[in-house]
Amino acid sequence: MLLEYYGFAEAPFSITPDPRFVYLSERHRDALAHLHYGITQGGGGGFVQLTGEVGTGKTTLCRLLLEQLPENVRVALVLNPLLSPVELLEAIAEELRLDIGAVRGSLKGLYDRLNAYLIDAYAQGLRVVVIIDEAQNLSKDALEQVRLLTNLETPTQKLLQMVLLGQPELRDLLDRAELRQLAQRITARFHLTPLDADEIEAYVRHRVAVAGATRFPFTRLAVKRLHRHAGGVPRLVNVIAERALLAGYARDEHPVGERLVDLAAREVLVRPLKRLPKPSMPVVVGAVLAIGIALFALAPHRSLAPPSPEPAAGLAAPIPPPRLDDATLAARLRQLDDSPAPAAAELMRMWAVRAQEATPRRLADCPPVLAPGLLCQAGTTSLDALVALQRPALVQLQGSDGRRAWAVLLGADALRVRLWLGDIAVDIARVDFNRYFRGRHLSIWRAPLALARVPAEGETGPEVDWLAARLAAQRQAAMPQGPSEFDAAMTDALREVQRVHGLAVDGVPGPATLRALGAERNDGPRLRRALD
Repeated sequence: MLLEYYGFAEAPFSITPDPRFVYLSERHRDALAHLHYGITQGGGGGFVQLTGEVGTGKTTLCRLLLEQLPENVRVALVLNPLLSPVELLEAIAEELRLDIGAVRGSLKGLYDRLNAYLIDAYAQGLRVVVIIDEAQNLSKDALEQVRLLTNLETPTQKLLQMVLLGQPELRDLLDRAELRQLAQRITARFHLTPLDADEIEAYVRHRVAVAGATRFPFTRLAVKRLHRHAGGVPRLVNVIAERALLAGYARDEHPVGERLVDLAAREVLVRPLKRLPKPSMPVVVGAVLAIGIALFALAPHRSLAPPSPEPAAGLAAPIPPPRLDDATLAARLRQLDDSPAPAAAELMRMWAVRAQEATPRRLADCPPVLAPGLLCQAGTTSLDALVALQRPALVQLQGSDGRRAWAVLLGADALRVRLWLGDIAVDIARVDFNRYFRGRHLSIWRAPLALARVPAEGETGPEVDWLAARLAAQRQAAMPQGPSEFDAAMTDALREVQRVHGLAVDGVPGPATLRALGAERNDGPRLRRALD
């Protein structure tokens, strides 16, 4: 009944890590690229470390990663790290489906069996990865055993890649002096932080859209309260939002406002400790003075100069996406089909396009107006022209063998281009991109809701009124009075705008012409202009 009341096809705020509901913020996108790089190319073995507060999405990213791994990767996923060294080796061997009946309970026997398996996997061109979730719960002895596993190697390459996922306590654990040998083998680190207010709104809208709702169930203020109460932690957002929806259903309130979000937060969040009776003011003052005098008398004499600050142990910067050379890019393109639907789905996710607005298939067809205020623009152009628009776009790449694949252009600088290709972000040399890019592209952008459709000559309506006002502003003429009509004079004015901007001169206010007239809103994703 609750789902029917809000128009959901399924529960939108389940805390189960379902990859279909994943909202990839910029930091989640970087973290996913970080993990994918570590598994597929990461430095020939060693450790990759991903940390983050409880509920920020580490396990969900791990699940999403497992769905995107290449066929030549074998993964042992350890979800329960509260194991002894022998039990840890047994868990890894069982995940890799090794027969360990004869060596169960023997540390040396398990180690030798794993070593033989890794050598055989290396001979077959396979990569073996061990992913340990909640790694902050590993004992010191188990961590030492994990380090020893990375000693398994050939003369040129490590045979095993380790990925440690954990809460911030994992960083403190690995900072201990007795674990410095392990810490020195960590080739890449990434810390996942909570989402900001804008990202939380996009996150909530994304989950609601995936759940199939026809109307957004929260007010704008309610979403702001969700962010404030949850502190930007997605799991807490899910818990509070689900309880708020239940309260709205019970009270027959739609949309749910900030009052019900506050009520839900008080019910589901951890309550503060019960307050102790307040002491009287004279007692407080006397106690503070007594403590201060005692500390002053007992403290050793010191210089009054402020101590020099110690260097803070800053987080390692997130690694950039993997860089593909020309040969690797060509091989990657051969693995992908020529359907634009997967890339279209990623572009829609970046724009937070709701399910009822458009589907990837409809976006791939690129009608001029996907939905009221959502326009689609397709054609042929150069990379420089796309960069000038400052918006992500679908771009078609074509190899020398004629194979085509679609990617999402994420950014570009003087030397490199960043793409969402297949399932991850990658960087390629700009010269390589231009070798594969023949100019075919597709992009979407948002315009005022008044542009619900593209008007035609002889029509009237809000779309025509908007056109008349913009054309008058372009010519610095007086604003039209009263309703406007799409007449021959307006067609001529549109043709002049198209000539000035180098567009097809047809007098039709298509997406490119509307963009030239300033119809594009400022919100939405932007291209990266500097790739670090």
